[in-house]
Order: sequence, then structure tokens, then C-alpha cells
Amino acid sequence: MILRSLPLLLAGLLCAGAAHATQAGHVHASDAWIRVMPANLPAGGYVSLRNDGDQPAVLDGASSAAYGSVMLHQSSTDTGMGRMRMVDSLTVPAHGQVALAPGGYHFMLMDAGKPVQPGQTVQVVLHFADGSTLGTDFLAKPANAL
Repeated sequence: MILRSLPLLLAGLLCAGAAHATQAGHVHASDAWIRVMPANLPAGGYVSLRNDGDQPAVLDGASSAAYGSVMLHQSSTDTGMGRMRMVDSLTVPAHGQVALAPGGYHFMLMDAGKPVQPGQTVQVVLHFADGSTLGTDFLAKPANAL
């Protein structure tokens, strides 16, 4: 009897786990990089995020052991003037993607503990509204990188 019930029990556990999947569990990061600036100026962080889930995933922050502060910003141009503002969150739509890229949404990485050099890999932990996290390796590139 127990052996015949085991497949049903395992199937039930798998379904229950899928119902409680985290936002970070559905998001995949790619092309992650940091534009390293001279003289310990704030660096810009960029990444493409793809959400394979049926629900939106809300990115509401990030952190890194290499930087004292990581903030989500959005750059824009209004009447010829470049502007940058901090934003609280960014939604990655269900079955969609969002790019954090130069000239748009990006991370501002400030107060590096020690200088980050081009070629190094820095882990940035992405934080989602449900409390889940996604550790992502960012490749440091020089200031003139595109």
C-alpha cells in the first residue's frame, strides 16, 4: 500500500512546490556587466532579466559585498537634458523581459570597498518583492565599454 501511494505523494509535493515558487526562481539574468569608472566614482550595472513565470516579478533592490550601496535608477532625456532618478522597483512582466542598459534602467554601485578592476567578476544579489533573491555575476568592464 505504501509503495503504491509513494508516486502520488511525490507528485503532490512537486505540485505544492511549484505553487510556492519564488519570483527569483522564475527570473534568469544574462549579459550582466558593470561599467567601472575612475577614481572610485559610482559604477553603472547592467543586466537583461527574463521572467519565465506566469506572474510578474518585481525587482525592488540589489546588494553586493563589493559595494557599500546598490541603487536602482532610471536615466531619461527630457528637452535635451539628461536626467537620472532613483526608482523603488522595476517589474519584469510574466513571460517577458526587461533590460537594464545604458541610457535606461540601471544599477548605481557606490562606495566600492576596494577598487574593482576591468576583467574582475563581482556578484550582485538581486532582491525581489516577495523576499527572494538571485545572485548574479557581473563582469567589470572599463569606462569606455558599450
